[in-house]
Amino acid sequence: MPEFDPAETALIVVDMQNGFCDPDGSLYAPPSGDAVDPCVSLATRAREAGARVVYTRDVHPEGQFEGNHAYDEFARWGEHVVEGTWDAELVDDLPDPDHVVEKHTYDAFHETELAGYLDAHGVEDLVFCGTLANVCVLHTAASAGLRDYRTVVVEDALGYIEADHREYATEHAAWLFGETTTRDAVGFDA
Repeated sequence: MPEFDPAETALIVVDMQNGFCDPDGSLYAPPSGDAVDPCVSLATRAREAGARVVYTRDVHPEGQFEGNHAYDEFARWGEHVVEGTWDAELVDDLPDPDHVVEKHTYDAFHETELAGYLDAHGVEDLVFCGTLANVCVLHTAASAGLRDYRTVVVEDALGYIEADHREYATEHAAWLFGETTTRDAVGFDA
């Protein structure tokens, strides 16, 4: 069972937003909706134990990808989580976070203050849940691993489009840069 010192741990809840988790969202996937309760449970436990709780929000300003020649999420996924829309808001059930990171790419470390926030608070261990397993969760977790954080992906608290996407993400995480676990196995102990 992975144990985490709450003083050095942050739960990173990736992109639990209306656009991905609500049936009326622009990129809704039922498994993302199913991941809401597991993420809420983990966030509640982390908060009660004294660990930091950080949410990421995937937010795209109007015209973000105009003129891009390679990286264009709207071309790949269609328009989604546009800045200032209901789609981009976090789902209502999540408890209050310690910090929210707005990101404009799959990786929550890319051109954000996330690393600075974690370092300023003495965080060394990161526990990941959220959606999509093989996209934003995987890219953010991999980026954490490359920055030498202990990186743990909670495999039964992930949204995905197809089950093999979750399997790919968790196998990749465990093989290359981190660990995987289940919700019940996560322990917070000073």
